[in-house]
Amino acid sequence: MIHPPVLVIGSSNTDLIIAVDRIPKPGETVLGGTFRRAAGGKGANQAVAAARAGGAVTFVGRVGRDENGEAAVAALAADGIGAKHVIRDARAPSGVALIFVGENGENSIAVASGANDRLGPGDVRKARGAFRAARVVLLQLESRMETAAAAIGLAAAANVPVILNPAPARSLPARLLRRICVLTPNAGEAGLLTGVEVTGEATARKAAEKLLARGAQNVVITMGARGAFVAGKNLRQFIPGFRVSAVDATGAGDVFNGALAVAMAEGRSLPEAARFASAAAAISVTRPGAQPSAPTRPEIEAVLAAGAVRRGSRSRTKSRTAP
Repeated sequence: MIHPPVLVIGSSNTDLIIAVDRIPKPGETVLGGTFRRAAGGKGANQAVAAARAGGAVTFVGRVGRDENGEAAVAALAADGIGAKHVIRDARAPSGVALIFVGENGENSIAVASGANDRLGPGDVRKARGAFRAARVVLLQLESRMETAAAAIGLAAAANVPVILNPAPARSLPARLLRRICVLTPNAGEAGLLTGVEVTGEATARKAAEKLLARGAQNVVITMGARGAFVAGKNLRQFIPGFRVSAVDATGAGDVFNGALAVAMAEGRSLPEAARFASAAAAISVTRPGAQPSAPTRPEIEAVLAAGAVRRGSRSRTKSRTAP
């Protein structure tokens, strides 16, 4: 198998996860949870997902000079991810995410960004050789906007397509949107970017039309249990999800984006890439954690061949579909 080069730029966190019967309301304490610690951060999650899906991945990011940072870099290396462009920051700690996961698989997350906030345009420019080598560049918005803008500019100069996962959602200037090959908001992010409440295929189409009109070349809106809507020039297509028993939705969107980047780097059409990514995301929600839940290439191919995800022994919820 040929492993296409994928460049991922973004955040790296340590996830501190408490599984509870239900996510606490404001001012409420919920007892009886179980605690886990795992590598996370949207950028690192997507890098791991891409590597396991078959990509030759290089990651650009920042961590602190602390135990969490060393563990994060070790986790990347364990998945064969090139980490020579991961900077150890002496002035800020590694990022940390506090995550509640309810019995129904939904989650609530708060992030202390730490060193991620100090990933700057200069850090990205030092990795310009990795841009020239890549077939796809994958970005998120947990880092500074000017850093994403610098990366988009370097990718354009190298004639490499960019996938931007606009999470968390922020206002995107038209000059940046025009340089983005694929924009991948989830339903909530699409709503924040367009003012359209995405509840199904019709509203996803409406939101996608607005994003295309603003300059994005292609749009993939992920809709959790419903699937994904793909739009581009002469393309409007709904990609159904796979029926699964969800345990933990943490990181499912990141798995989708990492797998999408690999499929695109392999030259697949956008609908084919979105279906490949949907299979990967569906597997991920049947397992706990973000990076730990990312599936391998053989697992993804098995789901695509079978058209379904087998019910896992640790599943605790009713079957549903996932992006």
